Amino acid sequence: MTIEKLEPKPDNPCFGCGADNPRGMKLTFEQDHDGRKIVGRFRLGPEYQGSNRVLHGGIIAVLLDEAMGKLNRFHAVRAVTAELNIEYLRPVPIDEEIVVEAQEVSREGRNLMHRGEIRNAAGKVLARGRGRFVVVGQPAQKSEDR
Repeated sequence: MTIEKLEPKPDNPCFGCGADNPRGMKLTFEQDHDGRKIVGRFRLGPEYQGSNRVLHGGIIAVLLDEAMGKLNRFHAVRAVTAELNIEYLRPVPIDEEIVVEAQEVSREGRNLMHRGEIRNAAGKVLARGRGRFVVVGQPAQKSEDR
């Protein structure tokens, strides 16, 4: 099994995954090359809560967006979020371990479709996301090249 740890880069100011943002989350993920998925394990504190002892919905969206965005590494492309859809299924508690996992669904030219989930330690799905990411900085891929 080939796992690569994706640490926050010191020159990256991204709120979610960069190290060069004093107010950022500095999220670390693992890239599972064999399973072609991204996985993050987190225990987020009260500074990220919305209502009492529950993660803020925007933070849930950040976690899913970051995990799904990391999937673009499998294609060695830079892509930006074009659409993000989140299903909030159950409250995501603070100060408890959660697992964020993302996998690719499909690719059509410059459009990369991804899905992600947030689960608790028992494996129950708390939130689910779908995202469309658009490759930037390179021409569209021809269908016979895919």
